[in-house]
Amino acid sequence: MGDSLLVMKFGGTSVGSPERIRGVADLTAQMAASRPTVVVVSAMSKVTDLLLDTLRRGEAGDQQAVEAGIQNLSDRHIGAARELLPADRQEAVIDQITVILDGYARIARGMLLLRERPVRAVDEAVTVGEQLSALLIAELLQSRGVAAARVDAVGVIATDDEFGAASPLMAETAERARATLGQLLDSGIIPIVTGFNGSTLSGQRTTLGRGGSDFSAAIIAAALEASELWIWTDVDGILTGDPRVVPDARVLESVTYNEAAELAYNGAKVLHGRTLQPLVDHLIPVRIKNSFNPQAPGTLISDRKSEGHNVGAITSFEHVTMISIEAVSLTQSGAQLMSRALAVTARARAEVLLLTRSSFRQNFCMLVRTEDVEDVIEGLREELALELAHGYVHPFEIDHSVGLLASVGEGMKGTSGLAGRLFTAISARQINIIAIAQGSSEITIAIVVRADRLQDAVRAVHEECNLGSTGYRPLESTREPVG
Repeated sequence: MGDSLLVMKFGGTSVGSPERIRGVADLTAQMAASRPTVVVVSAMSKVTDLLLDTLRRGEAGDQQAVEAGIQNLSDRHIGAARELLPADRQEAVIDQITVILDGYARIARGMLLLRERPVRAVDEAVTVGEQLSALLIAELLQSRGVAAARVDAVGVIATDDEFGAASPLMAETAERARATLGQLLDSGIIPIVTGFNGSTLSGQRTTLGRGGSDFSAAIIAAALEASELWIWTDVDGILTGDPRVVPDARVLESVTYNEAAELAYNGAKVLHGRTLQPLVDHLIPVRIKNSFNPQAPGTLISDRKSEGHNVGAITSFEHVTMISIEAVSLTQSGAQLMSRALAVTARARAEVLLLTRSSFRQNFCMLVRTEDVEDVIEGLREELALELAHGYVHPFEIDHSVGLLASVGEGMKGTSGLAGRLFTAISARQINIIAIAQGSSEITIAIVVRADRLQDAVRAVHEECNLGSTGYRPLESTREPVG
């Protein structure tokens, strides 16, 4: 099925207004005229945040906020339908919008009544944003005479029952996708699929966690063995650095799967690292495109390695927190403490962005997203309650005033002296390096500095590695010859 099949995913900013939805319809019709195309869509920008916030307000007993949130959702989507569709199609679509939002309202009001927010109910409720945007796009295409159909991914993507952060069951998904999407494609109909969600084998709706819409597009591309996946966003591609920090950052023509995953893991917002997992086995290339500037070629993500450079890009993470844990006695096992701490972060569904330890003092520190800190600390205090109560472990040190910088590039492997150059460039600006880490893959060097100097550190490394668009030149390799 996949020789020429294109899967395109449109993010929240790309469908964020009636004007942007028209642009999505234009791009979809254009591509589908020349090749079979599947479209995966996010909710309109800020809608998922509104959905989640309204549910939280329900749990807190704030009836006024719940009703205001429901009304806001209704006004925004009904207003978009009236602006996008011809008059003779509007009322039927508005009726569908009302039915979808009535289901959400029942759940939100149930949480208001019970003062609870069960994760299964959240998964059921929060995906209405994608259902509504898929409905609007499909109906707009149909009104233009383009054959399209809204498809709820609940009948396409099979997952485990890890509600809130489900993982796909690829064999079952491939079977569902061929039956559902394949039939539409064979009939010349463009499937407009809801991103972010799927269902268990028993039919319970699930969501795929952070980056869920990107991830679901990748799952569908892999299940259908598509020839390409295009992710449409609001930037021209993957950049060598954040242009707000380094004004001469340039768009990378291509990166490897590994480089893209490392950049995403360390703070780059273009895509989520989990997105690439289903694609690697099938070697399905991904292109990052700008829906606001569709003529730009974007960045190609594939298994093809570029030669002639060491560092490919610099990324940074501002909203991170360092947690330091130290045993009181040197006879205690720091490795055991670290193992238990990592188990806590896994249960909290938190990513450990960096981990370093001292072999002598039996202490270690780990870096997590600030949004995850509360759950991680609560879990650590519960897990190590006995050790804390009896003074076997020092009170945790929690430092919110740090930032993470990561230098990423396949070309860094085996390049002697590169890490020293990066450290020297940062130190030359009187910036103190708090912690460092480099994985065995040697694709990433992660550096922790004070948050108020993070941007200076990014600029220092970007300049040292000659990554800017003005006067860019590849670094000369200093690798030792092999053999």
